[in-house]
Amino acid sequence: MRLEDKTVVITGAGAGIGRETALRCADEGARVIVTDVDVEGGEETSDLIAEAGGEAEFAELDVTDSDRFHDVVDTVAEDYGLDVMINNAGTGHPGGPLEDVDEEVRDFVVDININGVWNGCSAALPHMKEQGQGAIVNVGSLASVLGLPHQAAYATTKAAVLNLTRTVAAEAGPYGVRANAVCPGFTETQLLDDYLDQQGDPEQARKAMVEEYPLKRLGEPGEIADAILFLASDEASFVTGHGLVVDGGYSA
Repeated sequence: MRLEDKTVVITGAGAGIGRETALRCADEGARVIVTDVDVEGGEETSDLIAEAGGEAEFAELDVTDSDRFHDVVDTVAEDYGLDVMINNAGTGHPGGPLEDVDEEVRDFVVDININGVWNGCSAALPHMKEQGQGAIVNVGSLASVLGLPHQAAYATTKAAVLNLTRTVAAEAGPYGVRANAVCPGFTETQLLDDYLDQQGDPEQARKAMVEEYPLKRLGEPGEIADAILFLASDEASFVTGHGLVVDGGYSA
């Protein structure tokens, strides 16, 4: 098993890509610390892992709360050690021209998508550096590498996630710590449904979106989770500072 006897902390694990990633990590032998601001969703993920015979704990976590983030990670590292930090939690915003984006909306997206990932890296790195090993996987987006019209705040934050990942990789590599990002295309999650609902005719918007993908379909959460799992595992032992685009060929 690829993560046997390893401890993984994952944010935003109450649903979607985060939940699928948590389940796959557990299947590969990891002890999974499930975190989310959504207590009900996070506890359900933890229960699903336990029901399948895996080992999981849930910790309520708002990723924008730096003190709480450090407390959770410090406790995990003290109790079990810390092998993998997966910064998955993120959010979107209603579409519209940049000049029409409300500043409060912009700041909310920045706080979760950038500061939340920053807090996760900041909390994990001291432990990983001290032990001389560890893997950080940050979840970016297709918007990390391409501009998305009417999604200025989201695209800005996801581009920042990718360059933050590269910077962490450059800084922490000498300590034996790897940092990579996964950059998914549109994936069948609640975030996608919310985006489509803003388009007036969600069904037509979905059909048009699918036509833009060479594989003629959108991604599934499990497919993104598999990419995260690869980067978290020793199979990617010589991969760091990389943004792995998983987008069904859209960017091609």
